[in-house]
Amino acid sequence: MNYQDTVNWMFKQLPMYQNQGKSAYKVDLSNSILLAKYLNHPEKHFKSIHVAGTNGKGSTSHMLASILQEAGYKVGLYTSPHLKDFRERIKINGKEVSKQFVIGFIKRNFSFFKKNPLSFFEMTVGMAFDYFKKQNVDIAIVEVGLGGRLDSTNIITPEISVITNIGFDHTQFLGNTYEAIAKEKAGIIKPKVPVVIGQTQDETKDVFIEIAEQNSTEVYFADQLISENFESDLRGNYQKHNIKTVVQTIKVLNNQKQFFVSQAQLINGLTNIISNTGLKGRWQILQNNPKVICDTAHNKEGLYYVMKQLEEEDFQELHIVYGIVNDKDLDAILPLLPKYATYYFCKPDIPRGMDAKQLQNEFLKNGFKGRCYNSVNEAFNSAFQSASPEDLIYVGGSTFVVAEII
Repeated sequence: MNYQDTVNWMFKQLPMYQNQGKSAYKVDLSNSILLAKYLNHPEKHFKSIHVAGTNGKGSTSHMLASILQEAGYKVGLYTSPHLKDFRERIKINGKEVSKQFVIGFIKRNFSFFKKNPLSFFEMTVGMAFDYFKKQNVDIAIVEVGLGGRLDSTNIITPEISVITNIGFDHTQFLGNTYEAIAKEKAGIIKPKVPVVIGQTQDETKDVFIEIAEQNSTEVYFADQLISENFESDLRGNYQKHNIKTVVQTIKVLNNQKQFFVSQAQLINGLTNIISNTGLKGRWQILQNNPKVICDTAHNKEGLYYVMKQLEEEDFQELHIVYGIVNDKDLDAILPLLPKYATYYFCKPDIPRGMDAKQLQNEFLKNGFKGRCYNSVNEAFNSAFQSASPEDLIYVGGSTFVVAEII
């Protein structure tokens, strides 16, 4: 199999959450543990920072990687989902895993995969951990895929566990109260491993304190401890929360005396995230005249900040190219979106994308205006043709919509 064949084969394996949603969610870690054992436990051969949370965990992970790269370390970075190419999920010092490694990993372990049907995500986590071990990284930043307690990544014992915040997303797996979701995310907390919480929330604070106490470890609420503001090359206003989380995490890491990051390296890391790691899709300005901005925010908490920032922009008319996946809570999202904008409804090109006509009907019922299109690109091209140089086009609603135009 060549690279494309290999990736296609992986995508076709047992449920992939990105495509199928709820049916892809596994209820235990048995497969991840089985694969780790077969691979001789690569996760025990590198140090790590584990990052969970409803919003901001991708940005936070890339920030941490960038800062540690600036400090001279060889840094693995595991994130999901990818925007364009599968290899974006597994990087070392900003460089994607080679096609050869992807092909070789599946080829070497093919008989095991045939005998033990693993999900796409379980295989990918095994591949990342095997790669980080073989490449002898100093530290890996590992982003949780979904939740925490039962996530395939949750076989590591990190130096620090990070939980950015708690919001309503994936409630069909994680619970429909802040407390229930917090308990799932707090499943990454390990005995005597310090925990950094990004945002203090009344509904979840006690959950984290209690679970940290059960694990005999310290918990740090970054928003209460970090008052200094830092610049970043990520332009989203919401990044200020992630930056505080990251600064507190680096402080805790420095205190452990195994790694050292200077103030200058911290500042350089925060201002060179895109060039150091290749992060895309976070308040990304694709062009000017007309200005085109895309952002992967896709739930109530994420969109709240993005829509506030959109209001601060100067434009004549606002065009919004919008598509979502079918498990999103539209009732929570619609009140945040501007009714004066013209909408271009589309379905992201994945099986669980919401039908554009259905999306349009929901919006029209609630007093919005717009047309639906056969694809994301068709919607974007229509917005582009309709926009004057003074207008603004925003593309969002889903990571998978952004992926198609980036």
